[in-house]
Amino acid sequence: MRTALISDIHSNLSALETVLADIDRRGVDRILSLGDIVGYGPDPKECVDLVATRCEWSLMGNHDFGVLYEPTNFNASAEAAAYWTRRQLEPPKHANGNADASYDRDEAVRRWDFLGQLRVRVQFGPFLCVHGSPRRPINEYIFPEDPLNASKKLRDIFARMKPSRVCLVGHTHVPGVFTDDPDFLPAAEMADGMYTFSDQDPVIVNPGSVGQPRDLDPRASYAILETGENFEPQSVQFLRLDYDIERTVAKIAAIDDLNNWLGERLLEGR
Repeated sequence: MRTALISDIHSNLSALETVLADIDRRGVDRILSLGDIVGYGPDPKECVDLVATRCEWSLMGNHDFGVLYEPTNFNASAEAAAYWTRRQLEPPKHANGNADASYDRDEAVRRWDFLGQLRVRVQFGPFLCVHGSPRRPINEYIFPEDPLNASKKLRDIFARMKPSRVCLVGHTHVPGVFTDDPDFLPAAEMADGMYTFSDQDPVIVNPGSVGQPRDLDPRASYAILETGENFEPQSVQFLRLDYDIERTVAKIAAIDDLNNWLGERLLEGR
């Protein structure tokens, strides 16, 4: 089975459309979303609709959670974006407090229901899927530098994976594979972006970010997972795609409640 892994779209419709078109060309069997559909970007409604339609399921990311409930521990720009996103997804109201009759309330309810039903963790075969980490599924980062700076943290995270052999995560926006040596293998350093699973060795796989890469490569990132019988892991290929970044940057610049910096950093992949 060939499974496309997408994560951290962050309301970037231009990037998501490009990735989905590439997935369609490659004829994968299914698409899974590892969370953070919304936040930061200018097109939350469209991105929620596409994920709801195209993905077998999606996880709850910290920005999805922040829009639904409360954006805690967010910087000022991220917090403002969360509140703006919430307003886009809620029915707008007139000054008298009444809902705007021109707004499609059923569509709003459908989107809220979809976001509210996002799962915190999913297991299938030897795979555990979380947005952040097995210890704190929504908001713990597993950083590329953790093998050097936080080996105890990684040992505990690998222990929390059991009995799963492979953990699929997002959140850091950096594609690559963590091994229990511990080590981090950047996707950019893999031949053809390909990683082949070894027998019984536990690993953590991050497909990177569709809508906001942070590895100094501005191209959209996703991965295709190959599995055999009973979802036995075989390989994962990391893919990068050019997309119309300027389109997203211009949309962000046109929205007063979104910091222009959120668009400018897309150009630098940070």
